[in-house]
Amino acid sequence: MLALGIDIGGTSIKGAVVNELGEPSEMFSFPVLKEDNQNTVMDKLISAIDDYLTSHHFDEPISGIGIGIPGSIDAINGICLYSNNLNWKDLEIVKILKGHFNMPIRITNDANAAALGEAAFGAGKKYSNVIMLTLGTGVGGGVIINNKIYEGSDGTGTELGHMTIVKDGVMCTCGRKGCLEQYASANALARETKEAMEKHPESLMHQISKEEGKISAKVPFIAARKGDKTANEVVDQYVEYLGIGICNLCNIFRPDCCVLSGGISKEGDYLVNKLTAYCEQNNYGFPYAKKCVINIAELGYMAGIVGAASLILK
Repeated sequence: MLALGIDIGGTSIKGAVVNELGEPSEMFSFPVLKEDNQNTVMDKLISAIDDYLTSHHFDEPISGIGIGIPGSIDAINGICLYSNNLNWKDLEIVKILKGHFNMPIRITNDANAAALGEAAFGAGKKYSNVIMLTLGTGVGGGVIINNKIYEGSDGTGTELGHMTIVKDGVMCTCGRKGCLEQYASANALARETKEAMEKHPESLMHQISKEEGKISAKVPFIAARKGDKTANEVVDQYVEYLGIGICNLCNIFRPDCCVLSGGISKEGDYLVNKLTAYCEQNNYGFPYAKKCVINIAELGYMAGIVGAASLILK
């Protein structure tokens, strides 16, 4: 069985045919320009799919097209309700594509697609119930329950980064205060790092930030590994914030596995070991709760494509 998976991003669109083992073929991609309106992008996408399918030979027919899109997605009716990154609104993407391609077409939020990819073929493939958290500019994620993506009643649910973990905390872009995104994202960690550096001029983080060229989420981890006291405090505080979020999710969903992706996940075992210790100390959110394995994502930039294809394959 084969499916075409497409990952729509704010600056580019990528796609590839994926087989039932989660193995992608050669990928196609093209840029999304700032001046492109949603109809222009659809025209480009249709042309790219046509060119790709006619220029590649596959041993069996394509069973359908799955697409991951940033923003609020009505997965049931096949509509992108709103995408801030793309400036899309009420785009009937499935209806448009079905006018050109006679096959099943399904869409989901891009974070959901990446979560589905990791759950089906990546770091969560051994488990039926998986939570994925993307630790990048913000905090996104997806929820897999009994091997199926959970999207909420209208397909716009699982905004995992917008649970409150600090009452009356930092103002979030969603309009509420104290969201996980404001404490566990790369931007949040860079903010906390800068504040700690201002209070501690002796910290090794000053030297490292100069070497890195900026104050980033990498800085406290590099300094902490070198034994810097202030950096260790920053990292431990970050782990506590993220750990609170994971324990909350464990308490609600009882997942078998939590997959971490995004820039901060590149800290690998160093981050995983600290998070696992915190979650164990806090009983994964509830006394006698089942242990949740914490893994680092494996599929990288292909997670969205593979996950989108999984909408058809699974």
